Amino acid sequence: MLALTAAGVAMPWVSRAFAQERQITVCAYSAIFEDIYKKTVIEPFMAGHPGIKVNYVGLPTSAQILGTLRAQKAAPQIDVAIMDMTVAKAGGDEAIFAPVTVEQLPVMRQLNPRALIEGLPGPAVTFDSIVMLYSPQKFATAPTSWRELWNKDHAGRIAVDAPPNALGLGLTFIADNLAGGTNYMESVDKGLELLGEMAPLVQTWEPKPEVYTAVISGAVDLGIGYNARAQTFSLQTPERIGGALPDEGSVFQINTINLVNGSAQSDAALEFMSYALGAEAQKTFTEAMFYAPTNQEADVAPEALARTAATPERMAKMIDVNWIEVANIRDAVTNQWRRQVLSRG
Repeated sequence: MLALTAAGVAMPWVSRAFAQERQITVCAYSAIFEDIYKKTVIEPFMAGHPGIKVNYVGLPTSAQILGTLRAQKAAPQIDVAIMDMTVAKAGGDEAIFAPVTVEQLPVMRQLNPRALIEGLPGPAVTFDSIVMLYSPQKFATAPTSWRELWNKDHAGRIAVDAPPNALGLGLTFIADNLAGGTNYMESVDKGLELLGEMAPLVQTWEPKPEVYTAVISGAVDLGIGYNARAQTFSLQTPERIGGALPDEGSVFQINTINLVNGSAQSDAALEFMSYALGAEAQKTFTEAMFYAPTNQEADVAPEALARTAATPERMAKMIDVNWIEVANIRDAVTNQWRRQVLSRG
């Protein structure tokens, strides 16, 4: 006791330092995203901001993140959340998130115009795209067309996440584009007809634990997934999984970064958001996990950029999808899938 008292007298700054430290909690995706985001964004932020401690809570999906926030809405324990933009829209509509402005986050002036989406509480922090996953053991070269999914040689060796999963919705718009559809908001009948033809070839519409594992383990030879994870896994196990962006193009998936309404440390949360959207953090994270950056000033290495959909050639082929509008037709498309696609599997 005497030693502790003496230490307290000799080092009065210790208690003040702890009193001054601010803590925030960031909630985003778990697994490989969590590992890489901590190393490339969270840890460098804390090193440069010693007065702020960042705790990270990882959850598998955006829906689970939103569910957690709903449960603690009266007394938020999370300060910043990263999630898919369509789920973030729901959180904004429910006042779970506080809208942020360029006055609060001047870094927003550096962002790609696609990152500033009307009706969303926070800006985009990553751009991703849907790709075809394939087994290099079955393909000598990467597939170049989405139509490979309709090749009967792959019967029983294909995994697809069906709607309401965003991957299934994205594939619907890709298929509709392949089939000559012109306005997905009015009708995706052409795409659904084409997907119905693919259905008998599909092994599972709900790969467990997820589609990347199904390909890596050899359970399937083809699937659809997100580019960032596909590229990361392909670097780790190049002989077991690859990710291809077919010549017909694809659709973007966008994650936004959001300030939780009622955060007890909103100033510190905004400091973190500013850093996460900054050019340096965007560069580092892109080079580690291949999400396309939303900050236009991020000087990303060419070899990393080549693994994203952000090259001019690929950008020109991307199918323009307004995911906020898609939220209005999600249930209808899901029901159409049950009747016109899943029933034929």
